Amino acid sequence: MKLMNFKIKAKSESPTKTVVTARDFKMVIDEPKMLGGENLGANPVEYLLGALSGCLNVVGHIVAREMGFDFNGMEIDIEGGLNPAKFMGKPSDERTGYQFIHAKIKLNTEMDSETLKKWVKEVEERCPVSDNIGNATPITISLK
Repeated sequence: MKLMNFKIKAKSESPTKTVVTARDFKMVIDEPKMLGGENLGANPVEYLLGALSGCLNVVGHIVAREMGFDFNGMEIDIEGGLNPAKFMGKPSDERTGYQFIHAKIKLNTEMDSETLKKWVKEVEERCPVSDNIGNATPITISLK
C-alpha cells in the first residue's frame, strides 16, 4: 500500500510556547509554570500521550467493528515516567524520553474477557502511534 504522508507546521512564539498547525487545526504547546512556561497548553510529552490515546480510540473502534461487537464508551488513562535530567542539561546515562508508558483502557461492553484480550492485542499491534513510540523510527533534523 502507498505511504500516506502527514505534515504539520510549527512556529515558536516564546522559549516555551509553540503553535502547531495540522491541516485546519491549531494546537498550542507550552510548558507548565514549574518548567518555565506560561501553561497555555499541554507540553510536548503530554501531547505524545494524548496522541497515543487518540490512536487507541480510533483503532479500538475499527477492531471492535471488525470483530463484530459494540461498546458504549471507552475511557483511556495513560501515564508515562521520564527522567528530566538530560532535558534540563544535567548529566545522565538514562534516555531522555519516557522510561515507561502504561495505557489502561476501560470499555463499556458486555463482551467476554477472552474476546477483549484478543481485541486489545490487535489494537496494540495496529496502532501507528504505539508502533512509533515502541520502535525506532528514523528521524532527520536539519536546517532550512
